[in-house]
Amino acid sequence: MVDVADSAGKNDASNVSESFDQVLPVQSAAIFREFQNGRIIVREVYDNNRSELVANPLYNLIFSHLSHFRTLYEHLGSELVFNDSGAFFYLKENSDDESEEHDENAFRVQVVLLLIGRYFARSGRDLDYLGRPDAGLKEEDVASMDRDDEYRDILRAARFEKGLLEALEYLDKRNLAFRCGTQRYFLSTAGMHFLHELVREYEAGGGA
Repeated sequence: MVDVADSAGKNDASNVSESFDQVLPVQSAAIFREFQNGRIIVREVYDNNRSELVANPLYNLIFSHLSHFRTLYEHLGSELVFNDSGAFFYLKENSDDESEEHDENAFRVQVVLLLIGRYFARSGRDLDYLGRPDAGLKEEDVASMDRDDEYRDILRAARFEKGLLEALEYLDKRNLAFRCGTQRYFLSTAGMHFLHELVREYEAGGGA
């Protein structure tokens, strides 16, 4: 008589083996490093040599083997989250207790995004221009924000002692923004998604 449980177990093991055979260790390691360094994996990244957005091979790899990577990170104690509207992946710890480091990083990101959004809105521009490589924050915008005492004080409170450029580099390192010139930046699809979320929360709280 066939042991159904044993047969199912063998099938599961076979599926896992096939899943790992389809993804090279070097590819998994590259994705793991991105997440370990606090980066979000977005569908497109900015290529400074070509001066345009290009497809991110790591995003495409995860998307093509989503079940594999979800199982992998579940076994590592994390949840691989896919955001459809912003077209990006990020890791979420499977724990009720968020680390102090995670909370601080999230706070710092929120501060920078809200400041950028406030500055753009005050200048009469549509927030969506922040997500365009041909628009975004230009050199004169960065200089203007750096001259503003209020902005500098808020950035210092978020531990950006060197000002806006340090804050923008912080976003860039996490794939929330891209540098497309000496002092020019624009938000990635992930950065735009989180900015719009913050704006909605702000307006819902009566802060419009």
